[in-house]
Amino acid sequence: MYQNFAPIIIFVTIGLLLAGALFIVQSLISPKFNKGGEKLATYECGEVPEGSAWIKFNIRFYVIALVFIIFDVEVIFLYPWAVVYKSLGLVAFVEMMIFLLILVAGFAYVWVKDDLNWVKLSVKYGKGRYSELAAKEESSP
Repeated sequence: MYQNFAPIIIFVTIGLLLAGALFIVQSLISPKFNKGGEKLATYECGEVPEGSAWIKFNIRFYVIALVFIIFDVEVIFLYPWAVVYKSLGLVAFVEMMIFLLILVAGFAYVWVKDDLNWVKLSVKYGKGRYSELAAKEESSP
């Protein structure tokens, strides 16, 4: 009975040995650098970071990313439908129009909620680098 598992055990053992061997070879031949200073900086791109990397991001950035992903995935569904459109007939056309109507309703909802703006100037208790922009907009006619 255990003979059936012998190839699996052999392949897993060989895989683990090869992975371990690669880690050992990498640690032997890799250059040894002093991992301090710029190597441990938040961004290794030449820009001096402003403040700590552990800051709270505004939820707006996540909302925009999620909305983009949702609409991007939904639009991908249009391509296969368009390829076989002629063979599907009127029923598929009506179903796709209902799908697009729901998609447009979602887009209108996000637009009305004003979630597509990167910078909202009328944020309750707004402070920080955009607070003077909000004050300028409120004072302008």
